[in-house]
Amino acid sequence: MLGHLAYASVIVLLASLVPPALLGEAAAGLLVVGIIGTWRYGWAAINFTRAVMFRRWVYPRRKARAMAAYAAKPLQAHAYFLTTSYKIEPEVTLPVYRSIFTAAANSDAGATIVASVVDGADERLIRQIFATSPEDMTGVRLIVDRIPGTGKRDALARSLNLIARQCPTRHDVVLFVDGDSCVPPDVVAQSAPFFTNPKVGALTTDEAVSIPQPGLFRDWFELRFDQRQMMMCSMGLGNRVLTLTGRMSVFRADLATTPDFINLVQYDHIDHWRLGHVKFLTGDDKSTWFWLMKNGYEMAYLPDVRSSSMETQPKPTFVGSAAALMVRWFGNMLRTNGRALELSPRQIGLFTWWSIFDQRLSIWSTLAGPLSVIVAAVFFDPLVLPIYVAWVMFTRYVFCWIICGFRGRTFPISYPFLLYFSQLFGACVKSFVFFRLDRQKWTRQAAGTGTGAAPVALGRRMAAMGSAYLHFLALGWLTVVVLFLTGVL
Repeated sequence: MLGHLAYASVIVLLASLVPPALLGEAAAGLLVVGIIGTWRYGWAAINFTRAVMFRRWVYPRRKARAMAAYAAKPLQAHAYFLTTSYKIEPEVTLPVYRSIFTAAANSDAGATIVASVVDGADERLIRQIFATSPEDMTGVRLIVDRIPGTGKRDALARSLNLIARQCPTRHDVVLFVDGDSCVPPDVVAQSAPFFTNPKVGALTTDEAVSIPQPGLFRDWFELRFDQRQMMMCSMGLGNRVLTLTGRMSVFRADLATTPDFINLVQYDHIDHWRLGHVKFLTGDDKSTWFWLMKNGYEMAYLPDVRSSSMETQPKPTFVGSAAALMVRWFGNMLRTNGRALELSPRQIGLFTWWSIFDQRLSIWSTLAGPLSVIVAAVFFDPLVLPIYVAWVMFTRYVFCWIICGFRGRTFPISYPFLLYFSQLFGACVKSFVFFRLDRQKWTRQAAGTGTGAAPVALGRRMAAMGSAYLHFLALGWLTVVVLFLTGVL
């Protein structure tokens, strides 16, 4: 409470430093901030309204219809759990596989678990957990697939081919589960009924995070998942989410085992006009999402079903960890974003199409606001900065109440700062990745885009120089536009 009171006091103090006459002198710069802010806040208000409608009215009715239709079916869903593990700590593997085995045992029509592992120690531990499971595992089959460590995409494709040999039907489901994510015990009973709608090809659920060490990294992740819940509920209204998270998502089994689907998961790529053939290393969740979107399937969201992922800080510092994760996340998003925009709004829905387009637009609108204030401070009066900081603090504080209020909980005073950090620093990372779509690296593994042979390395250096030039050029044009709008030019 004291932190919140101190925060509010700083806002009042900063606002009181600015004489009213100054606002007229720097009106052009503040007007740019106001116009951009009105646009962004309006977009946020639309998504919040849609999220409330979905959570309170649409989803309960949709779920009731799905449950009734599923109960009337003569056949229940057999569940296939596809789990990938790559040298994950035993203290993480133990609760993850216990949760999977419990969920599999609770599947009314039985379950098959395909565990894709690289290390022999992982295989021994998984088999031991299965053998000592307290649940009745008579209806559960465990397949441990020991594979070479050639990447997650190869592991997923191989496991999907193993499942395809079991001849699953359209009534069955495949659950993609990361080796660091715990699933709820009733996940099959909660998710399978939604596939009674033949238009639904996959679904994803709410997420929680488990980080034992308190601090900025845990607060940042929890805030991200709070934001995610609200945005996914907004997209869930149209039954087309913007991602099928790799931590845990559920697919209709006959779709996930088609050769075309498996081929895209394993060999997904884009042909870039400047960077050439870019094979995807990370972002398998974006590949599965794009395949379903391209083929006209809907993707549902279950806000009342929650998985839990165990996250570790990949770098010693918070900023370094955030940067490493953002480069991977935003790279996956932007590599798929362009081809998704080529799909017709009539096919995927106008709101979905605009949301995908806004992922690119928000990069530059987020950067334009602070840039216009810096211009106003340099060319008009430095006292513009306190009023802008006060405005940022106030608006982000209100946003945090809205985001966390959607879940019905309070928040630590670090949230407003982390929210603005995610927006501004995230926009910077997005602009960096936007011109470097060939940059890919796992945060857990050493695998990434390397240099290779000398001719390849030379070509990559030339591409890197071109990327830096275009990035600098884009930021330069953004600055020119801001200078023009603020009246400096």
